[in-house]
Amino acid sequence: MKVSIVIAVYKDIESLDLIIRALKKQTYKNFEVIVAEDNNSIEMKNYVASIAGLDVKHTFQEDNGVRKSRSQNNGILKASGEYLIFLDGDIIPYSTFVQGHVSLAQKDRVLAGRRVNLNAELTKKFRDKSLSSYTLEKFYFLLGFTLMFDRNARFEQGVHVDADSFIYKGIMSKRKRNTSLIGCNFSCYKEAMIAINGFDESYGESSLPDDVDLDWRFQAYGLKLVSCKNIANTFHLYHKKQNNPTSLEQRERFNKNKKNKKYVCNQGLDKHE
Repeated sequence: MKVSIVIAVYKDIESLDLIIRALKKQTYKNFEVIVAEDNNSIEMKNYVASIAGLDVKHTFQEDNGVRKSRSQNNGILKASGEYLIFLDGDIIPYSTFVQGHVSLAQKDRVLAGRRVNLNAELTKKFRDKSLSSYTLEKFYFLLGFTLMFDRNARFEQGVHVDADSFIYKGIMSKRKRNTSLIGCNFSCYKEAMIAINGFDESYGESSLPDDVDLDWRFQAYGLKLVSCKNIANTFHLYHKKQNNPTSLEQRERFNKNKKNKKYVCNQGLDKHE
């Protein structure tokens, strides 16, 4: 199965480079990368053109405020894979990341992943290349032990479990797990995203369309949310928290759509030329 990995980016080429390096280490090879840029910069174009060893596509648009949802829809329309995985531009995948998503993929489900929140020290090591994500992944308990004492880090979400192992099949898959969708790490079949008309661009700079809106729309469409926590792991680079507020009008519209089970959004994939 061919996979399309849609990476939402703005201006942080340094972080994107860390993602690309990690994608070159993937155990699952049949995938393309789509750099979905919410901007149109020559620096990003030059960087994407320099990437070797991966099948990479680049979508872009004018920098007209935060329009992440629109840029992700651009990526979906460019995708040639039958299966889509979504990553944010500050999320570094494990080498088993794509394999993890593929191993649990089914037509009737959406996979909801999680992330380990790196501290400033480990993020600095990633950025100055003194520590690779692959090395931290392989020696996680040794090199990442300081994260155990930081509740915000979610250390346990970095412990990798193989989807074919007894631990997963015999124990973890049978337990009730938190399956809420977070936009930085999730996956689904492309046909499911087309069925709900993609991300809802009408919410503008609000964080609603990233995950909260998709969560209920997928379920209203008839899909199950299934956790791939510990199966498709990622690292989240440390940065100051960004605030994308939701207006009262947006919240009321969200609640109305949810109440009426209007899972096909009005301003999505079909509004692109």
